[in-house]
Amino acid sequence: MWVNQRKRLLIGIFAASGVFLLIVSVNAQAGKKLAVFVSIAPQKYFVQQIGRELLDVQVMVQPGASPATYEPKPRQMAALSQTPIYFAIGVPFEKNWLKKITAVNPNMRVVHTDHGIQKIPMSAHRHATEKYPGKDHQGEPDPHIWLSPALVMIQARTIRDALQEIDPAHRSVYETNYKAFASTLAALDAEFRNTFADKQGLQFMVFHPSWGYFADTYGLKQVAVEIEGKNPKPSQLKELIEHAKEQGIKIIFVQPQFSSKSAKLVAREIGGQVAVADPLAQDWSANLRAVVREFKGALQ
Repeated sequence: MWVNQRKRLLIGIFAASGVFLLIVSVNAQAGKKLAVFVSIAPQKYFVQQIGRELLDVQVMVQPGASPATYEPKPRQMAALSQTPIYFAIGVPFEKNWLKKITAVNPNMRVVHTDHGIQKIPMSAHRHATEKYPGKDHQGEPDPHIWLSPALVMIQARTIRDALQEIDPAHRSVYETNYKAFASTLAALDAEFRNTFADKQGLQFMVFHPSWGYFADTYGLKQVAVEIEGKNPKPSQLKELIEHAKEQGIKIIFVQPQFSSKSAKLVAREIGGQVAVADPLAQDWSANLRAVVREFKGALQ
């Protein structure tokens, strides 16, 4: 009986040891991944397409938060102290926090994925009519460069080059993944160009002017509801409603990070609808296709 008990005890110890070794092994494998930080969720999608299982990608701006006002959490700052590379994209919070982030980890490399992209001032492609010109943010560049597949192609090359430099042992893997991603981007761009081929110059309405680069790429024009980052005044709302009726606009896109109260009011007055278009969705490709389906339904 004692022998059987001892045997069961040894079996239990070996089993527990096996589980422990398995956990250690899994953690060791996870530890081999290159730790990467990005500013916003769509960037995680881009970086993962190129790095895949080689990377552990963390997002700075958490879901539901705004890249304009976000403040990193203490646990994020702690994680950043161990991160060798950070992919910035030019969103507003970076102006205040990148210096603080690099102070925490002077050895961390900051890669600006917006490098080589000609940005457009917010005012340049914000409104589609002189009647409703919009004067805010005139000197500030529009940061939403991740919503145009053509511009994502440029960002993808920058990401690939940085990963190859910091992790040369996997250079060929990054190159192979990049080529596959580039092919996907080219196909997506061609798909969208075909969708909007006969819709050139058509206007759509958004609450926050996030979709300017997307509109420019495919020959559309966005009309924004917000004025100087605020809900429009009654007189401005009236102009918006009149403009929407003149242009036959029947859909207004809103995003989760902003109030949709004014957008719903305009939609009701024009007999249109409100649709969610989240520029910060992590599943970038699926999200963009969903937005385009909404466009197609509204522009028919």
